[in-house]
Amino acid sequence: MYNGCKWETGKNSGRALNPHTYSGLGGAMLLGHYAHTIDDKGRLTLPAKFRPAFAGGIVITLGLDGCLFAFPRAKWEELAARIEALPITNPDARNFARLMFSNADDTEPDRQGRVLLPAYLREHAQLANDVIVTGLNSRIELWNPARWQEVQTLTVERGGLIAEHLAGLGI
Repeated sequence: MYNGCKWETGKNSGRALNPHTYSGLGGAMLLGHYAHTIDDKGRLTLPAKFRPAFAGGIVITLGLDGCLFAFPRAKWEELAARIEALPITNPDARNFARLMFSNADDTEPDRQGRVLLPAYLREHAQLANDVIVTGLNSRIELWNPARWQEVQTLTVERGGLIAEHLAGLGI
């Protein structure tokens, strides 16, 4: 690190990596939200800014709050290892593993950055044509636009209370 920048090593050594885009996810933090559409074949084009993070593959599964979660394969593997480490004797651990694994789809974006969203996942998140793609640093969420607006409005309204609660957790 020098002046807040990470420096590349290897064949391009000496080149500073932009601290706003480097996070170990193929060179891109997953931030912001974007309105996109699903084509008639059920494919979603990932925002160009997010594509480097998914070059190694993408795992899409049921999310919480009515959305879908999409993880770069490396981040999914980290989460999967943590879920696998939970005690099999705990009913919540078993149910969470079922939720995440049995509904997951492992794929790779095509050359245009499109990924196929299986029908059962689209149905769960009520995704028809329009979708909001939100970046959450190490994963993305896929939302029905009306549901996203509801969640966003509630989150903004409750921002102070949420911050107070998280302060108690050390954030």
